[in-house]
Amino acid sequence: MNTQKKAAQKLWAENKYLVLSKSQKIYKEIREYLKKDTANPDELKLLIDNALKLDENKSEIINTLQHIWGYFKNSADEDEKTHFFYLMSRYKENKIYKNEVLSYLSTLLKKYPNKYLEASTIFNKTEENNAVMA
Repeated sequence: MNTQKKAAQKLWAENKYLVLSKSQKIYKEIREYLKKDTANPDELKLLIDNALKLDENKSEIINTLQHIWGYFKNSADEDEKTHFFYLMSRYKENKIYKNEVLSYLSTLLKKYPNKYLEASTIFNKTEENNAVMA
C-alpha cells in the first residue's frame, strides 16, 4: 500500500465518526473512495470538510452515538447501559445536547480504553460537540 493511501486511511480513521454524525451518505462515499489505489489525504480532507459544513441532523447523530456505544456495550455494566440509554432518550426528546452524551461516552472510554476511539476527532472537536440540539 502506498504512503498516500496509508495517510488517507489514518485521516479517515480519525474522522469517520465525525463525518457519520453529519452524513451517512458522505460516510459511504468516502468508504468507496478509499477502496481506490489513488486515494490521497488531500482529496479526502476536502470530502471530510464538505461533510462538516452540513447542518446538524439528529438522526445522523443518534446513529453515530449508537455506533460508538457498540464499543462499550459488552464491557459496560448495567448501570452504565441504563445511563447511556437514558441520555439517548433525553437527547432524542431535545432535553440535552449531544455533547452530554459524547461526554458520557468519553467517560466510558477512559474506563474501557480503545486506541481507535481515543484517536477519533468526534471526542476532540469541541466546537462540533458544543453545537445546539439537532
